[in-house]
Parts: sequence; structure tokens; C-alpha cells
Amino acid sequence: MPDYELPVGTCREMCPAAERARREEECRLHRFEVAPGLRGDRPRADPRRAVKEYSRPAAGKAPPLPSQLRPPSVLLATVRYLASEVAERADASRTEVATFVADRLRAVRLDLALQRAGDSEAAVVLEAALAVLLAVVARLGPDAARGPADPVLLQAQVQESFGSLRRCYAQGAGPHPRQAAFQSLFLLYNLGSVEALHEVLQLPAALRSCPALRTALSVDTAFREGNTARLFRLLRTLPFLQSCAVQCHVGHARRRALARLARALSTPKGQTLPLDFMVHLLALDGPEEARDLCQAHGLPLDGQERVVFLRGRYTEKGLPPAGTCEVLVGSKLGGRTLEEVVMAEEEEESGDRSKSRA
Repeated sequence: MPDYELPVGTCREMCPAAERARREEECRLHRFEVAPGLRGDRPRADPRRAVKEYSRPAAGKAPPLPSQLRPPSVLLATVRYLASEVAERADASRTEVATFVADRLRAVRLDLALQRAGDSEAAVVLEAALAVLLAVVARLGPDAARGPADPVLLQAQVQESFGSLRRCYAQGAGPHPRQAAFQSLFLLYNLGSVEALHEVLQLPAALRSCPALRTALSVDTAFREGNTARLFRLLRTLPFLQSCAVQCHVGHARRRALARLARALSTPKGQTLPLDFMVHLLALDGPEEARDLCQAHGLPLDGQERVVFLRGRYTEKGLPPAGTCEVLVGSKLGGRTLEEVVMAEEEEESGDRSKSRA
């Protein structure tokens, strides 16, 4: 429709009233959206909790009315609500939270795409939405495969979010104060990808010289070269969001490091290595996680303190153990809430402080 001009959203609520009424009638409200005390046979939506759900645009369907679209300020408030009130819920599993948040953030991106919005204000919304999505996906941890969340779908939505944000950066001159930080998130999430590295190297030199991107490029180099000591030393210094982005690669990096140790140290009689050394080298959360990692790869233990590298015993079955990543991810919040991290004006400042401590 070349003559169609995108509207400007006018809905001032997180979920349009018409959608709330329809989902009430169809009994399709999520429990996070139901008014307290009204969860009987016909639950009622709480306008302060209901969030517009994602609905795929159908071919031939009329464009949405402005009253059905939330403007950027409301979209940003919606992301803030999801970060503060939903992502931090203690009465729900992390898979339930991730599934709900990912769907509602997808609706945020769609609302933004279907209306006129300035590049700068659109980038702020997309940055916040991506940060929340990365955090809730990282919090899924090792139990994700056993829950209702679809890891492949969530991964696709993260990549879709990166695509929307990076297109937004490319379309306008900005300013985008957090661009370097989010370009670094893109590289860290796609660690080892030739395509991702190529795209980052095409960025302007001034952007590539920012501390966040320089650190991300160093992490990517250490990962490619198999430099385990340097890789995990760098991972310890990353800020929270960067740590969330790279978490999906930690298990594979630890497996590769353990395989190299097995090749170098395994003998017919067996050589031992202190588990404390493994904890330090691989930034594990403690000796128990080190024991679990070794046993998952067929390596026997000598008591509770050492692992034995016997020739022919090292094996790889299935995906590598994900681990809890408290040292590499969870501890990085440093007492802040997720909302505080997501809505930060300059995430690069955190990266600078971390790098200066290294």
C-alpha cells in the first residue's frame, strides 16, 4: 500500500480496552493480568496488569486503528512494567515468566513497527525491550528444556529483537547513546559467528572504539582461539546485560576447555587436578558444580577434591550442562533491580567500570 501513511498510536493503556473485553469473553486472560480476588470461572482483567498480547498480522486484514496502537511513551512504560512487576515475580516459574514476557515484548515491537515514530524514541523502546528479553531468557538456566518455554522460539525472538534494533540504528543518525553497548550485546549473543563479527566490523570506527565493543571483540577473539583463561577472565568483568547475552555460550566454552584438558592430561593410570583449579579456570559457582561438570563428561573423582583424567574416559553426551552461572551472571546485578538495569541511560558506564577493575 504505497499511499498508506502509518498512523500515530493513541492508546494510553498497556492493553486496549477492546482486547481486554474480548479476552475476558474468550477466557484467554493470563493469570498475571487478572484482577486480584477475581479469578473464578469468569476472571476479570485488571487494566493496570493486562498487557497487549502478540497477534500475527493477517494478509488482507485492515491496518489497526490508532486507538489499538500504543505510542512509544506507553510502550516504554509497558516494558518498564514487565521488568519491574512481571520479571521479578516470585510466585511463578521462570519459564512461565519468560513465555509471558517474550510474547508481550513481541507485541511491543509490532506496535512500534505499525506506527510513525522517531528513530531515537523507537531505539529507546527497542533497547529496553531487548534488555528485558535477554534477562528473562538468561534466568531460565538449565531447566528451560523441561518447561513449557520453547528455547528455539525464544532464541528466534532474541534475534528478531536484535534485527529490529539494528535496523533502527541504521535508518537514523541518532543520537543513540547506548548503541555501542547494544552492538556489543549482538556480538556476544552470536559469539563465534562469522556473520555477526563481519557486521560489527562494518560499524564506524568511532563506534568500534567504544569500550563496550572493544571488550566484546576481545571476548569473541578469545572464544575463537580457545584461549580459556583469557575468555573466562573477560567474562568475569562483563556487566550484567552483556553477561546475559553471552550466557548461552558458557556451557559450550566449558566443554571445549574440559576436552582440551582431557587430551593434554589423560594417561592410562590417570592424572589428577584439583577441583578448585577447575572452579577458578572456568568461573564455576563452586566445587559441587565442578564435580557435576566432570561427572557429566565421564571423568571420575578422587574423593571430593580432585578430578582424575583417565585415558578413554572423557565423553560428550547431549548438550553441555548449563550451570547456574551465579558468578558470571546473577552476581552482576549488584543489588540493583532489573528495571534499574534496563532503564539505565548509559550501560557503557558499567562496562567502563568493570574494565577498569580487571
